[in-house]
Amino acid sequence: MKKKMALVFILVMALATFGFSASAQAADSATQTVTFEVQAINEISVTGNPSLTINTATPGSGPTAATDKSATYAITTNGKGKTITAAINTAMPTGLTLKVSLAAPTGGTSAGDVILSTTAADVVKGVGPVAESGLTITYTLEATIAAGVVSSTTRDVTFTIADAI
Repeated sequence: MKKKMALVFILVMALATFGFSASAQAADSATQTVTFEVQAINEISVTGNPSLTINTATPGSGPTAATDKSATYAITTNGKGKTITAAINTAMPTGLTLKVSLAAPTGGTSAGDVILSTTAADVVKGVGPVAESGLTITYTLEATIAAGVVSSTTRDVTFTIADAI
Protein backbone atom coordinates (compact mmCIF):
# COMPACT_ATOMS: atom_id res chain seq x y z
CA MET A 1 0.00 0.00 0.00
CA LYS A 2 2.87 2.29 0.72
CA LYS A 3 4.17 1.63 -2.77
CA LYS A 4 0.80 2.51 -4.26
CA MET A 5 0.63 5.65 -2.15
CA ALA A 6 4.15 6.60 -3.17
CA LEU A 7 3.30 5.98 -6.81
CA VAL A 8 0.10 8.04 -6.56
CA PHE A 9 2.05 10.79 -4.82
CA ILE A 10 4.66 10.81 -7.59
CA LEU A 11 1.94 10.90 -10.26
CA VAL A 12 0.13 13.73 -8.47
CA MET A 13 3.39 15.66 -8.17
CA ALA A 14 4.24 15.05 -11.83
CA LEU A 15 0.79 16.22 -12.95
CA ALA A 16 1.02 19.26 -10.73
CA THR A 17 4.46 20.10 -12.09
CA PHE A 18 3.46 19.63 -15.72
CA GLY A 19 0.16 21.38 -15.17
CA PHE A 20 1.85 24.43 -13.63
CA SER A 21 4.46 24.36 -16.35
CA ALA A 22 1.78 24.33 -19.04
CA SER A 23 -0.02 27.24 -17.35
CA ALA A 24 3.23 29.23 -17.15
CA GLN A 25 3.77 28.81 -20.89
CA ALA A 26 0.29 29.93 -21.84
CA ALA A 27 0.22 33.74 -22.07
CA ASP A 28 -2.36 36.38 -22.69
CA SER A 29 -1.88 38.54 -25.80
CA ALA A 30 -2.87 42.02 -26.80
CA THR A 31 -2.96 43.83 -30.12
CA GLN A 32 -2.19 47.51 -30.59
CA THR A 33 -2.66 49.63 -33.70
CA VAL A 34 0.26 51.95 -34.52
CA THR A 35 -0.41 54.99 -36.69
CA PHE A 36 2.45 56.44 -38.72
CA GLU A 37 3.19 58.73 -41.66
CA VAL A 38 6.08 60.34 -43.47
CA GLN A 39 5.38 63.90 -44.48
CA ALA A 40 6.93 65.80 -47.36
CA ILE A 41 10.56 66.72 -46.70
CA ASN A 42 12.04 69.56 -48.76
CA GLU A 43 15.20 71.01 -47.21
CA ILE A 44 17.93 73.08 -48.85
CA SER A 45 20.86 74.94 -47.31
CA VAL A 46 23.78 76.95 -48.66
CA THR A 47 27.31 77.52 -47.40
CA GLY A 48 30.06 79.94 -48.34
CA ASN A 49 30.42 83.67 -48.85
CA PRO A 50 30.76 84.31 -52.58
CA SER A 51 32.32 87.61 -53.61
CA LEU A 52 32.55 88.98 -57.13
CA THR A 53 34.72 91.90 -58.26
CA ILE A 54 35.08 93.11 -61.83
CA ASN A 55 38.32 95.03 -62.21
CA THR A 56 39.78 94.18 -65.64
CA ALA A 57 38.99 94.42 -69.31
CA THR A 58 40.72 93.69 -72.58
CA PRO A 59 41.35 96.97 -74.43
CA GLY A 60 38.54 97.51 -76.92
CA SER A 61 36.22 95.05 -75.11
CA GLY A 62 33.81 95.27 -72.20
CA PRO A 63 34.73 94.45 -68.60
CA THR A 64 35.86 90.88 -67.89
CA ALA A 65 33.21 88.87 -66.02
CA ALA A 66 33.96 87.70 -62.48
CA THR A 67 33.22 84.14 -61.37
CA ASP A 68 33.06 82.57 -57.89
CA LYS A 69 32.71 78.80 -57.30
CA SER A 70 33.29 78.82 -53.54
CA ALA A 71 29.66 78.29 -52.46
CA THR A 72 27.95 74.92 -52.09
CA TYR A 73 24.50 73.64 -51.27
CA ALA A 74 22.93 70.58 -49.66
CA ILE A 75 19.50 69.19 -50.45
CA THR A 76 17.19 66.58 -48.96
CA THR A 77 13.82 65.81 -50.48
CA ASN A 78 11.66 62.71 -50.42
CA GLY A 79 9.50 64.09 -53.24
CA LYS A 80 9.77 63.29 -56.93
CA GLY A 81 10.19 65.65 -59.88
CA LYS A 82 11.03 68.68 -57.76
CA THR A 83 12.55 71.90 -59.09
CA ILE A 84 15.03 74.24 -57.41
CA THR A 85 14.34 77.89 -58.15
CA ALA A 86 16.44 81.00 -57.44
CA ALA A 87 15.60 84.68 -57.12
CA ILE A 88 17.26 87.84 -55.76
CA ASN A 89 15.63 90.24 -53.32
CA THR A 90 16.30 93.43 -55.31
CA ALA A 91 16.87 94.07 -59.01
CA MET A 92 20.46 94.49 -60.18
CA PRO A 93 21.79 97.97 -61.01
CA THR A 94 21.73 99.04 -64.68
CA GLY A 95 24.49 97.40 -66.69
CA LEU A 96 25.07 94.52 -64.23
CA THR A 97 23.93 90.92 -64.63
CA LEU A 98 24.22 88.31 -61.87
CA LYS A 99 24.03 84.69 -62.99
CA VAL A 100 23.95 81.46 -61.00
CA SER A 101 24.54 77.84 -61.96
CA LEU A 102 23.92 74.91 -59.62
CA ALA A 103 25.50 71.50 -59.99
CA ALA A 104 22.59 69.06 -60.18
CA PRO A 105 22.14 66.37 -57.54
CA THR A 106 21.88 62.76 -58.70
CA GLY A 107 18.95 62.40 -61.09
CA GLY A 108 18.47 66.15 -61.56
CA THR A 109 19.33 68.41 -64.49
CA SER A 110 21.04 71.78 -64.15
CA ALA A 111 19.69 74.69 -66.20
CA GLY A 112 23.24 76.05 -66.51
CA ASP A 113 23.81 79.80 -66.17
CA VAL A 114 20.55 81.48 -65.17
CA ILE A 115 20.18 85.26 -64.96
CA LEU A 116 18.92 86.15 -61.51
CA SER A 117 16.03 88.56 -61.06
CA THR A 118 13.32 89.21 -58.51
CA THR A 119 11.20 86.57 -60.27
CA ALA A 120 12.08 82.98 -59.34
CA ALA A 121 13.67 81.01 -62.18
CA ASP A 122 14.32 77.27 -62.45
CA VAL A 123 17.97 76.41 -61.84
CA VAL A 124 17.67 72.61 -61.41
CA LYS A 125 14.87 70.32 -62.61
CA GLY A 126 13.91 66.68 -62.03
CA VAL A 127 15.11 66.52 -58.43
CA GLY A 128 14.35 63.75 -55.93
CA PRO A 129 14.14 61.74 -53.97
CA VAL A 130 17.69 62.65 -52.98
CA ALA A 131 19.95 63.60 -50.07
CA GLU A 132 23.26 65.15 -51.14
CA SER A 133 25.64 67.84 -49.97
CA GLY A 134 28.72 69.67 -51.24
CA LEU A 135 27.08 70.54 -54.57
CA THR A 136 28.76 73.53 -56.25
CA ILE A 137 27.08 76.89 -56.77
CA THR A 138 28.76 79.09 -59.39
CA TYR A 139 28.06 82.82 -59.51
CA THR A 140 29.03 85.04 -62.44
CA LEU A 141 28.87 88.83 -62.49
CA GLU A 142 28.86 90.56 -65.87
CA ALA A 143 29.04 94.30 -66.47
CA THR A 144 28.70 96.58 -69.44
CA ILE A 145 30.59 99.85 -69.78
CA ALA A 146 27.27 101.59 -69.01
CA ALA A 147 27.39 100.12 -65.46
CA GLY A 148 30.11 102.60 -64.59
CA VAL A 149 31.66 102.27 -61.14
CA VAL A 150 29.46 100.41 -58.64
CA SER A 151 30.31 100.48 -54.93
CA SER A 152 30.34 97.18 -53.03
CA THR A 153 26.78 96.03 -52.45
CA THR A 154 24.93 92.77 -51.89
CA ARG A 155 21.94 90.78 -53.08
CA ASP A 156 20.21 87.99 -51.19
CA VAL A 157 19.69 84.91 -53.33
CA THR A 158 16.81 82.68 -52.26
CA PHE A 159 16.77 79.05 -53.35
CA THR A 160 13.46 77.19 -53.09
CA ILE A 161 12.47 73.56 -53.65
CA ALA A 162 9.17 73.61 -55.52
CA ASP A 163 6.86 71.24 -57.33
CA ALA A 164 7.59 71.09 -61.06
CA ILE A 165 5.11 73.03 -63.13
